[in-house]
Amino acid sequence: MAPERVQQITLLLLALAIGIGIVMTPLSMRLAKRFGFIDTPDDDRRMHTKPVPCFGGFAIIIAFAASILICEKLVLARFHWPFDAPASIDKLNAALIGGIVMFVIGAVDDRRNLRWRVKLGGQAASAVIAFALGVRIPAFTVLGWHFDTDSPVSFILTVLWIVAITNMINLIDGLDGLAAGVSGIAALAIGYSAYINGLYVVTFSMIILAGAALGFLPFNFHPARSFMGDGGAMFLGFMLAGISIIGPAKGATIMAVIAPVLVLGVPVFDVAFAMFRRAVKGRPIFAPDKGHLHHQLARIGIGQRRSVLMLYGISGIMGIAAIVFTRDLYLEAAGLFLIAVVFILVLIWGWNKPKN
Repeated sequence: MAPERVQQITLLLLALAIGIGIVMTPLSMRLAKRFGFIDTPDDDRRMHTKPVPCFGGFAIIIAFAASILICEKLVLARFHWPFDAPASIDKLNAALIGGIVMFVIGAVDDRRNLRWRVKLGGQAASAVIAFALGVRIPAFTVLGWHFDTDSPVSFILTVLWIVAITNMINLIDGLDGLAAGVSGIAALAIGYSAYINGLYVVTFSMIILAGAALGFLPFNFHPARSFMGDGGAMFLGFMLAGISIIGPAKGATIMAVIAPVLVLGVPVFDVAFAMFRRAVKGRPIFAPDKGHLHHQLARIGIGQRRSVLMLYGISGIMGIAAIVFTRDLYLEAAGLFLIAVVFILVLIWGWNKPKN
């Protein structure tokens, strides 16, 4: 298929997912009020000051699933694609099943406040389900040792990969619009990387995921009228992790793993620093606190909107680095990555400077 046609379809799918997300979010807000999915600011970690509906993940998942269904029935089934599309579509559907399970676990946590061990076990179970259905780290070779997609090593890495990315997105969901925006930027960058490598199922599904997140964003940007909740954040993280590894390609393992890590640089650094901070203080690494990057930015007086926009900018730089990396421009990718790291470190060091 001509690249122009692929680009047209991509834009249409993006608009479709955004539109469905915009339409479904008010419905999710009404459902939240009816079934008690309300985030009440009852501790000092909350950045909001009044109760807010936290069932926006429902709108995101409906926007994604409906758009994927339309894509599969009207686009992927109609045209002849230059790769093994049926296998990729099966994996995409498997990822969606695992993502729905992850959403349910997150929604239960929003309603019942699960213990972190139970929540982590549920996340691992969702990843196992996805692996069993075919969503797996591609085969790879390290130091002469070859690992197939059905090997125990692939199983362990797949589960760790999905759980890690899921928690990264969940942990940055602390400022209005942050998780939705960063997830949208990440999905757009990974989708474009897939496009230039001819992985159109990954391209379309990532663009749809970006659209679902961006359709929710107008209701979630500060001052937020709706939160996505743990269900929405965990669904976005799961789908980013799962979709990024479903397409076969040259250097598939490197592209599938390194590119998302680059584009998700902000949550990667945030989680790494959080684990280090909690370990130094002798606290459990999964214990919640108010020391995340977005909390610190708000604390020094930058404000929610500017903090989120700054983190969008850093995520954008990371996204470009991921795209450049998939074009085998490793030096340029490293340069962009270092620029983003410098910005993050400047913000971190700025926290500890006394005010004049």
